[in-house]
Amino acid sequence: MTHAARDAGRAPSRPLVDWPRITLITPSFNQGQFLEQTIRSVLDQNYPNLEYIVVDGGSTDGSVEVIRKYAGRLAYWASEPDGGHADALNKGFARATGEILGWLNSDDLLCPWALHTAARIFSDVPEAAWLTTTTPLRWNAEGHATLAYHLAGFSRTWFYRGWHLGSRRGFRGYIQQESTFWRRSLWHQAGARLDPQAQPAIDFELWARFFQHADLVTTTSPLGGFRQHGAQQTADMTAYHAAAEAVLARYRGRTVHNPALVALLHGLLRLTGRGGQRFGSRLARVEYDPLANRWRHVYAYAI
Repeated sequence: MTHAARDAGRAPSRPLVDWPRITLITPSFNQGQFLEQTIRSVLDQNYPNLEYIVVDGGSTDGSVEVIRKYAGRLAYWASEPDGGHADALNKGFARATGEILGWLNSDDLLCPWALHTAARIFSDVPEAAWLTTTTPLRWNAEGHATLAYHLAGFSRTWFYRGWHLGSRRGFRGYIQQESTFWRRSLWHQAGARLDPQAQPAIDFELWARFFQHADLVTTTSPLGGFRQHGAQQTADMTAYHAAAEAVLARYRGRTVHNPALVALLHGLLRLTGRGGQRFGSRLARVEYDPLANRWRHVYAYAI
């Protein structure tokens, strides 16, 4: 067999020479026992255009020693008292220069391929403004994966109706913050800051603003995970749900809430294929095309 014949069925090589800059922020406060694993889950990916910033709130548990260990590979770090989680993140994002942004809390972990996968998707699909996974992971205290599950996707309609909030009937799954990345342009469209008044649901409040400007695009590839160890702020979801409900109240008019009308519109879409664009929103996702060696954009309408 000739080399030409042997290679005929292979996907063409398409190296991405200009990897987009990714800025990732890690806010930290007295999570020293987890922090090194978190930092290494980012740095060990050896992403070639990474701007990694760690903002510590003045930890007293050895976190600063961990940060100093990796200081030479960080774009910036600081340890000083701050106004809480949102304030630390806002300090970090104020220094961000990346085209793609995200954050990873000091006890959570990225998958080893997350940064390269996100960069390739954003490069292949220029219309994608923000990205998350439909295969969220959970880690235990030691950093081992304990759960992976699949979600149908995320839509603007479902979000403003409360279906991406676990305290609501019709729940379709949370948007996993650890696995979510977005373009700098969307960040600025949405105000370029996190709202301290929305704590502890600052991610949910940010998603509410993002959905005003763009579809949330999903991939089935896992990108990161939430570590469950009992000591984090969101271990008890009661406060999170209360804050998120207050956020949703500000967007009440963004979608249809009447259950009978929602059921009627679902039936219309299912039976006729009509009404989705007018009354619903898009379920946007990307799929990998192995023949073209690139990601492509696919969407359907959801009521």
